[in-house]
Amino acid sequence: MRQDETMRLRDFLFIAIGAAMYAFGLVYINIVNKLADGGVAGIALILRALFNLNPAYTTFAINIPLLIIGWRLLGRRSFVYTVFGIGMLSFWLWVWQRVPVAIDIHHDLFIAGTLAGITGGFGCGLVYRSGGTLGGTDIIARIFEKQSGVPMGRGLLIQDVIVLTASLIYIDVVHMMYTLLCAFVFTQIVNFTQAGAYAARAIMIMSDKNEEVAAAIIAELQRGVTYLNAEGGFTNTPKKMIYCVISPREVQTMRRIVERIDEHAFLSILPVQQNLGEGFTYKVVKRNSLF
Repeated sequence: MRQDETMRLRDFLFIAIGAAMYAFGLVYINIVNKLADGGVAGIALILRALFNLNPAYTTFAINIPLLIIGWRLLGRRSFVYTVFGIGMLSFWLWVWQRVPVAIDIHHDLFIAGTLAGITGGFGCGLVYRSGGTLGGTDIIARIFEKQSGVPMGRGLLIQDVIVLTASLIYIDVVHMMYTLLCAFVFTQIVNFTQAGAYAARAIMIMSDKNEEVAAAIIAELQRGVTYLNAEGGFTNTPKKMIYCVISPREVQTMRRIVERIDEHAFLSILPVQQNLGEGFTYKVVKRNSLF
């Protein structure tokens, strides 16, 4: 089996937990407060409202043709994870409809929409981080992400707009507006969960005192630096640029270091969506030299 097709027990566990969170929000927040949803879940809610069909069964039935598409395009591991995710979603939808739980939010639709987005977003985010989906439009969104780099959250939002528009069949405009709030929060939480908990900032420094600045960064921040070859656009003069990745709380310290050594230095500070490796996902190893 190829390394990228390796399946892990941890992934199945997180997919199960994510499906449980998403189904919980759907049953105890969306349905109770008459909020719609996007994707296949939204279609299932439409069928529930019109024909009183159980979402646990309709989500599974609707996913069958999409699973065929997923089998051809997503690869063995993604397909297995998706089948498992769909099974878990249907299972938890069935379970939560039979467990008496009451969430008292005093009929506040703003709170309902926000909670639904947070619960569903974290649940789906866990599933996506594990390489799986909960089926439905998730499959289509993952295909777009794989083929064109469109983030899962954005792809889901586009498809949700279509399903949500159709949901006006059974909900009014007021409930739709709070459903859109739910969709927005859901998208942000999915992207946040996928990006990871370790935020960072990338720093690019142009200075005539590169070696002094680099040495100070290593000594005071214990961060490694990299020299990149650059060339001035006006003077065509070759220069070295310092590249360094730090945590957000270290930005002000970095600025003070650079300003102390070279007040004419140019800094560019960029957000980093995700970073893996030394100093962020495991312990920093102190070093005395550049790399």
